[in-house]
Amino acid sequence: MLKYTDYTIVFQEVPDEVSLAINLSGCPYRCKGCHSPHLQQETGEELSERVLSGLLQSYAHAITCVCFMGGDAQVEAVCRLATYVRTEWEGRLRTAWYSGNDIIDPAAAGCFDYVKTGPFLEALGGLDRRTTNQRLYRFTADGFKDITFKMQR
Repeated sequence: MLKYTDYTIVFQEVPDEVSLAINLSGCPYRCKGCHSPHLQQETGEELSERVLSGLLQSYAHAITCVCFMGGDAQVEAVCRLATYVRTEWEGRLRTAWYSGNDIIDPAAAGCFDYVKTGPFLEALGGLDRRTTNQRLYRFTADGFKDITFKMQR
């Protein structure tokens, strides 16, 4: 069961998008310096289509994107919910996934408009640093395009 701990509206996770960021628990990674270590535990409430639909009905007027933060332990469930957003909201909302994996899971290609990959390596910094190992991709007709540079100043 995919669980979430909280959510918030954010402006910096995906370029040019106002995102409803949903924090998913059960992260299998143990990144040193993790900014959300509480997400490593299996805590929170189930994130079902019904719960997600309620959130979207409340916030759809204020957002352009739904960003799933984590969920690497249950890739199929995250992809299912992203597909639900894309289908039920008929392209009005884009989807993003922040994964700690180094590679893009093949299932993500049809589910997400954006995918962030890579574990947080404290010495290299996050997406806002040019030294980062993390990458942010946008899905295009030609596949995933690296847009990490848009996160850096």
